[in-house]
Amino acid sequence: MMENRLDGHALRHRTPRERAARGKAARAAVPRSSHAEYGPGPERPDPLGIIEKQSATRVPELVPIRYGRMAESPFRFYRGAAAVMASDLAGTPRSGFTTQLCGDAHMLNFRLLASPERRLMFDINDFDETLPGPWEWDVKRLAASLVIAGRLNGFSRKERAAIVRATVRSYREHMRDFAGMGNLSVWYARFDEDWVRERFGADMSARGRDRWAKATTKARSHDTLQVFDKLTRVIDGKRRIAPDPPLITPLQDLLPDAQRGDLEQQIRQLIERYGTTLQSDRRFHLEQYRVADMARKVVGVGSVGTRCWIVLLLGRDDEDPLFLQAKEADESVLAPHVGDPRFRTQGERVVSGQRLMQATSDIFLGWERVEGFDGRRRDFYVRQLQDWKGVAVAEDMVPRGMRTFGALCGATLARAHARSGDRIAIAAYLGGGDSFDRALATFAERYADQNEQDHRALVDAVSSGELVAESA
Repeated sequence: MMENRLDGHALRHRTPRERAARGKAARAAVPRSSHAEYGPGPERPDPLGIIEKQSATRVPELVPIRYGRMAESPFRFYRGAAAVMASDLAGTPRSGFTTQLCGDAHMLNFRLLASPERRLMFDINDFDETLPGPWEWDVKRLAASLVIAGRLNGFSRKERAAIVRATVRSYREHMRDFAGMGNLSVWYARFDEDWVRERFGADMSARGRDRWAKATTKARSHDTLQVFDKLTRVIDGKRRIAPDPPLITPLQDLLPDAQRGDLEQQIRQLIERYGTTLQSDRRFHLEQYRVADMARKVVGVGSVGTRCWIVLLLGRDDEDPLFLQAKEADESVLAPHVGDPRFRTQGERVVSGQRLMQATSDIFLGWERVEGFDGRRRDFYVRQLQDWKGVAVAEDMVPRGMRTFGALCGATLARAHARSGDRIAIAAYLGGGDSFDRALATFAERYADQNEQDHRALVDAVSSGELVAESA
């Protein structure tokens, strides 16, 4: 049985030749072509049952928004159904090598982000589901997302296959590059905007290069001051978060006075105590801010219904803001299939996985456990609400643009996996041919068929009144 944990000590006791031999030997047990396989068996769990089980632990009045968003399209359903795919992937072939997984590596979870040095980076963004597990699972989630998005855009099967093959080839070739590098070189590798332009600029059309330039400019404008102007207003002489229900609900509009006071105190304590998980210099910086207001925020697709608070802090004066987001961290959707991590809290699991996979992380990234006014303990991780973030718009992509974007995502995922897994063994397993690339193109089409069936089941459940959905 594969050990789904990370152990850097094990790697230092094997030579590169031994590690490569392990990778090549795995081909006999698990041929690369076998990764094309996908077919739901008679024991496949009901996908709606999996989704409803998640909803049972979420804020009840927000669950219909989650269903409404997932019902909009097969792609939106896919984004919210990481738990469904984790269950499906558990029955697929695995080579036996473990890396830290994103756990939800669909194409829109790769985006532009700011480094602490104020460089614009391209990296993975969402780590709610991160855990050690089979490296193939992240690659398959990425590949399937590209096919699902390609279908939504009307791309032909040949165009979709070319996109997936380019993505997986990029993953494979970059993993081989990382296999030949020393440990520190791998750790310091990062993909900033200059690297992206140099490496992928020639693959972009003139229109694509123009869009990239506009995307980087737009990402820089999405900073704390922009969020401050967008989400706050002066009320009775004080800066407050402006209501936009049900997406943003200030605390004073959410609960009766008695309960509101208790919850406000708990969130204040969360922000104060989570600072102990930061580096000392960053903790000192955080301590110079005071909490000014807080609100509940609806986020994403799959995360809708989890408890998420945005907290406005002010520094030197009322025009010196810091916006933090405290998001509930529940058990990873991977945990039933790969085991639980050895972390004291789920928030620490998320932060540890993010720090391991990202080249650079938010300076305010940390975690805390709190006890709610309902007596339940909940885990949270905290980060800045927005800091130079740029998100791709899948619906606007043409085949060539999605192919280039997929290749960039494949390279980024390889870098993230190379930091935590046996990059030499994985590279040797993948080899120099395109057997794995072609297998993933087949798998992605098959899984896109499954996803469409699951989406239809959700739409039918909403139409029949079995599930309640709302648009927001």
